[in-house]
Amino acid sequence: MDRLDAMQAFVTVADLKGFAAAARKLRLSPSAVTRLIASLEDRVGARLLQRTTRQVALTDAGARYLERARRILADIEEAEIAAEGERARPTGRLVISAPVGFGRLHVSSVLTAYLKRHREVSAELRLEDRVINLVEEGVDLAVRIGQLPDSSLVARHVGDMRRIMVASPSYLKSRGEPKRPQDIAAHDAIQSGSTSGQAEWRFVEGGTEIRMDYAPRLVTNTADAAIRYAEAGGGLTRVLAYQAAEAIKRGRLKIVLAKFEQPALPIHIVYPTSRLLSAKVRTFIDLVVEISDWHFGR
Repeated sequence: MDRLDAMQAFVTVADLKGFAAAARKLRLSPSAVTRLIASLEDRVGARLLQRTTRQVALTDAGARYLERARRILADIEEAEIAAEGERARPTGRLVISAPVGFGRLHVSSVLTAYLKRHREVSAELRLEDRVINLVEEGVDLAVRIGQLPDSSLVARHVGDMRRIMVASPSYLKSRGEPKRPQDIAAHDAIQSGSTSGQAEWRFVEGGTEIRMDYAPRLVTNTADAAIRYAEAGGGLTRVLAYQAAEAIKRGRLKIVLAKFEQPALPIHIVYPTSRLLSAKVRTFIDLVVEISDWHFGR
């Protein structure tokens, strides 16, 4: 058995949720795909797929193996590309998706530098605060902040992002600075982001998560509005570090309760496996690493 062929067959069956569809994509017979999967299961000593007359589903062992198989196949493809040396220069259209605020402040500047460096590439930057299906919407890569769900996308970790609590110096002077999460009960609060559900802030103390309910005086679905109100003395609000960076630098806001913050969120660039390290994707990621500092977790 060619182990890599079997691994590719397994990943394809898992992605397409069927042996027949996988066989068509791999240009093999269904029986050949079945033999590859059976040989792979014999080698690893575990059933990876549950088969019924109507569907194919991953077992628990299969779900764990799938993510490792994806990484192995991606590493092999990357190694083959590297061994070929420099391929054709980046050309064509590069489509990028990013969160609205982060894209405007940070991704757009990288893209400007990229287009100056690679004259044969045109680009489209889509700024939207939603998780899109890259393949269905024709997107080459996306910048995402936060933990990633399990998916068929390849992810490159390029930074991290603190979630910070801030207030204006004038507000803290008049109301006092909270020293522990429990102190926020005595303060005015500003809720940003989700405007539905219970208002709750989470902290960490001594390795234990603390959840604090609060009654917001202002609820808004944008961080910009929350920050403006906080700058005007409206109270405490929690935002991502980059969103308040300028206000903090200018002294209009101050970080509080820093030692109780949750771990920083990762920043990834994600792209479909079928487009693994195409010249335009590879060179954009390289430029992000070269000229940007997206580590907002410090």
